[in-house]
Parts: sequence; structure tokens; C-alpha cells
Amino acid sequence: MKKYSLLILALVSFTVLLAQKPIISFEKTTHDFGKINEEDGKATVVFNFTNKGNATMVVSRVQASCGCTTPTWTKEPIESGKKGSITVAYNPLGRPGAFTKSITVFSNATEEVVNLTIRGEVLSKPSTQNSVSSQFPVVMGDLRLSGKAIQMNNIDKGKTQLRSIDIKNSGNNNIRPTVENLPAHISTKVTPDILKPNEEGKINFSLNSNLCNQWGPLSDEVYVSLNGQKKFTHDFQLQVFSNIIEDFSKLTPDQKRKAPILETAGRTVSFGEIKIGSKKNTQFKISNKGINPLVIRRIINNNREVIVRQPKMSIASGKSGQLSFTVDAKSLPEGEYKKSITIQTNDPDNSFIIVVLNWKVKK
Repeated sequence: MKKYSLLILALVSFTVLLAQKPIISFEKTTHDFGKINEEDGKATVVFNFTNKGNATMVVSRVQASCGCTTPTWTKEPIESGKKGSITVAYNPLGRPGAFTKSITVFSNATEEVVNLTIRGEVLSKPSTQNSVSSQFPVVMGDLRLSGKAIQMNNIDKGKTQLRSIDIKNSGNNNIRPTVENLPAHISTKVTPDILKPNEEGKINFSLNSNLCNQWGPLSDEVYVSLNGQKKFTHDFQLQVFSNIIEDFSKLTPDQKRKAPILETAGRTVSFGEIKIGSKKNTQFKISNKGINPLVIRRIINNNREVIVRQPKMSIASGKSGQLSFTVDAKSLPEGEYKKSITIQTNDPDNSFIIVVLNWKVKK
């Protein structure tokens, strides 16, 4: 009888916990543009959603499957019953034919990952279908490129991801392109290494996650050099986007049993009122209820007015650690504020958690 009572209690506790989480509900998750003309420019659609849960929701990131698709989204915390949106723009330039693209939405909702889909068919103008400008829209001197963004997408820690972009020499002289300012985890190879006039080639990118000392979403800026002339300017800049994650699907039953378990008193931190020009500090407790050490992989803080201090990277079984959050209201006008911070850990069930910070600035 005692065994059944404990089981019922566990189910009730799980139900209560689930009810306290945000729930993301989209009006639609797919959109068909139908037939669109290449010369008409970007095609845009808005995916609206509602937080139908009982806790604040934060969309931590939205990732497209390729550089031709650009998402923007509601970055402010969304209260229960409120709405948000994901705006997706597809660039048809130089991409005639049918297309299907996916957009992955990451949040702290009960359904942590939601996939959106756009599809359609690009109709190109006969006069520009095979033009250099449509196939290679990016210009760097006499070198033309198919794009400036290299999307590595999700990479399991320990693996290497390969991507490439197309290039063309549109000038009258040979060009030797190289890629500079490379971090240790990214290497490149240009083929052929010297482009003759009107010759096409590729820049191949390789990202080795073992050589990367950061976890989570990354954006690396690299620069193209022509014939050894280094120009570290925006016109010659490329961006490599990636997301270093941990693959928990291969854990054995014993590894799952011994996995760390992250526990917090909540996912919201309230600072109350803060006077303009002053600072306010508070502590955020993280406990490990599992067996193996809980490792804080990374804290993603994109808020200038928030300072995060992390004294411990690893928390032993049965122990706790404290994160220190400080809000600096030096340059903040009066008003109410809500910001979010993402914490990445090695807990298989809480690899990404979002903490919402709120406060009110007064004179």
C-alpha cells in the first residue's frame, strides 16, 4: 500500500511541476509560399504563438537550416496568456526551383524544441537565371561568393562538421584567396588555391568541436584575404555559426542512472526596486541531486546591465553552488525590466535552462 501511495504522490508532483511550465502553442507550424518570383526579393511569413502555460516563457534561440533563411523572434520574456512571434524571411536570389526549409525553435516550454517548415517554388527570370550576380551575389573585389554566412548548425561535442561556399574569379587576373583570423577550432581549404579569370571554386570549412573551449551557440568572424592583402573590414568578413551540444541519446542505462540532476528553487529571480545609478545583487542557488558531478558548461548572458559571476564550474553529488547576479542601473531609465539568461549543463533533462530576471528602476 505504501508503494502505491508513493507512486501516486510522485505522479501528482510531476503533474504539478508540468502545470507550472510554459506551453508554446503555434497557430501553424508550416507555410507554403506557393510560387514566388526571384526578382521580387525576400518572401516573409510570421508564425504566431501563445504561451498557454502558467509560467513565463523565453525563446532562447531560433535556428534556420541554411543561410538563405533568416529568422527573427520575440526575445522578451512572454507571460502566461501572452503572444509572441517568429518572423521568417526566405531569400530566393540565385535559388530557382522548389525548396523546403526547416526552422528550429528552442525555448523553456514543455515542448523545448519545435520545428517550423516553409516551402515553395522560386521562378527565375530567363535573363538572369544563369547570371554571375544571381549565383554569386557577394562581392569582395574581383572575388564573388555565394554567401557570407556559413551555417554549421548543431554539432555534437567530439565531432567535426564540414561546410562550403562557392566562389568565382570575376576579374582578369589570377586570385589567391585565403581565410584569415581563424580560431583554433576552424580550418579552411580553398580549391583550387589559385583561381584563374572566370574560374569557379570553393572555400571548404571544417569545425572541430574538440578544439572549441565553449559550449552552446557560437558566432565566429573570419576574413577573406586576396593575394595576401589582409583587410579585416566588414566588406571582407564571413560569419561561421554553430551550436556545440551534448548527445545524450547514446547514454547507457547505467550512465542515465548516475547522471547529474539539476535542481533550483525556481527559474525566476526578482530584484524588486533598484534606484537609478545604483547596483543590486542577488544569489541563485543550483543543487545537484544526481550521482555524477553537475557541470555548468556555459552561461549565455546577452544583457549589458547584468553581471553574472560563477565561482564553481562543477557541483558534486548532494552539493550546491551559487551564481551571483548583479544588475547595474547606471544607464537605465525608469521602468520595468525582464531579461533572460541561459545556463547550459550536463544534466540530460536540463541541458539548457532559462532564468528570467525582473526588476523595476525608480528615481
